[in-house]
Amino acid sequence: MLFTRSETLLFALLLSIMSSVQAIEYQSTDDFLLQRFAGQVPQPQLLWINKKNQQIAADILQHKVSFLRIRYWKNKQQSVWILNEIGKVKPITTAVVIIKQKIALLKVLAFRESRGWEVKHDFFTDQFKQNTLDSHLKLTQAIDGISGATLSVRALTKTARLALFFDSLVANEK
Repeated sequence: MLFTRSETLLFALLLSIMSSVQAIEYQSTDDFLLQRFAGQVPQPQLLWINKKNQQIAADILQHKVSFLRIRYWKNKQQSVWILNEIGKVKPITTAVVIIKQKIALLKVLAFRESRGWEVKHDFFTDQFKQNTLDSHLKLTQAIDGISGATLSVRALTKTARLALFFDSLVANEK
């Protein structure tokens, strides 16, 4: 079956539109930080990750990690971690706000997958509020999944655990 030139062009245009729809930035990192810190964004800080903590991060994420440092923002009340984790094949950018070693807010800033976008909604992300880590670095409260978004749910759950772990390292530095 052969396609006409106009059908081929239309198909190419539709593919182009569909691929651009998959990468959606809901809020920029800068805008999120400005909003969260009421316009007084602290200077970013770096958490250096040693070999032991790299292994713990790899255990949490269930894959090898190559980062040596993580950037975060902190004032007296809260810390903010902007992290990326792969859903199915593309990264999901998530902001995790932690106050007194508990998640105060988890927000999807950018979603690049073709499926699983439901994780951006408050009905899902509100489950993470007040969550902490237990002694096995698992969340203390269960997270209900979303049918058809299993990999995105797992990515956000791992991101939440990782942010809490990193925050505990910063808290222990004092």
